[in-house]
Amino acid sequence: MKETIVLGLSGGVDSAVAATLLKEQGFAVTGLYLDIGLGGTGREDAAAVADRLGIPFRVADIRADLERQVCAPFAAAYRAGRTPLPCAQCNPTVKFPALFRLAEELGGRYVSTGHYANVENGVLKKGRPANDQSYMLARLSRKQLQNMIFPLGNYEKRQVRGLAQQFGIPVADKPDSMEICFIPHGDYAAWLDERGFSTPEGDFVDKSGQVLGRHKGIHHYTLGQGRGLGVSGPHRYYVSAILPQTNQVVLSDGSDLGRGTVFGTQPNWIGVEGLDGPLEVTVRLRHSRTEGEGVLYPEGEGVRIEMSTPARAPTPGQLAVFYLGDVVAGSAWIVSSQ
Repeated sequence: MKETIVLGLSGGVDSAVAATLLKEQGFAVTGLYLDIGLGGTGREDAAAVADRLGIPFRVADIRADLERQVCAPFAAAYRAGRTPLPCAQCNPTVKFPALFRLAEELGGRYVSTGHYANVENGVLKKGRPANDQSYMLARLSRKQLQNMIFPLGNYEKRQVRGLAQQFGIPVADKPDSMEICFIPHGDYAAWLDERGFSTPEGDFVDKSGQVLGRHKGIHHYTLGQGRGLGVSGPHRYYVSAILPQTNQVVLSDGSDLGRGTVFGTQPNWIGVEGLDGPLEVTVRLRHSRTEGEGVLYPEGEGVRIEMSTPARAPTPGQLAVFYLGDVVAGSAWIVSSQ
């Protein structure tokens, strides 16, 4: 009897190829489309893929969970001067729990998605360098990872596109979606404004407190930002601090953005049992392939990261992910730096 697996079927090329590969591996695949109520062609495309592959297709309405676990904290973070990372928040609290609920209903153990990453014995590992998505998965728990399969972990996107053509998948040429799923137009500030979560205008100031101009509301800015500021001066300006208490955005020439020490909270340990002393790792402080060497130290209930080379603008609300080679040792939410 085939092993049941529930796959998050988004209507895109990645999950469609993942479904095909899982079928070839002998799994009984059920596709689950996660409906967030925005319409579009995703549901139709996912259903077409399921029909083409001859697999059962289900739809789960996740709007309430997404609002509670992701959208509301997203808005609160921007109002507090932080820059949230909604996908990393959604994966362990909304997306994968929905997949596991259906798997349990069907009597299956495993769930899957089209992410570019690997799992071995419950340990999260990087995918191929060109497309690695382990950063966004680093908040998943060991328990969740024990029952996950990522069939695209050893592929690059160009290879997956080729497989989609080879398999005759109907969404083989569908463009990738790069936006936050609940903000399809890509303008998060407008989304906040529409929901009544905007912040008032205030002053741009320099480090001495001298007023340089007016900002549109702190939710429009993030640390290190150098575009769209509308302030002229003797040099290009960058956001070096956001002060929600005084509704000010501090600008500088960017020379003060390097930080040697980063503090994180709510550590999630995956590839190690925990942290009881210094641990040498490489660190990603933003969603990119850039890693820096650092040493982790326990810091109260959190973690202190001492970077070998100062990192540019570590941003509160973003994720620090720790690697031991290809293994994700763990992660923590960035709260401050110095």
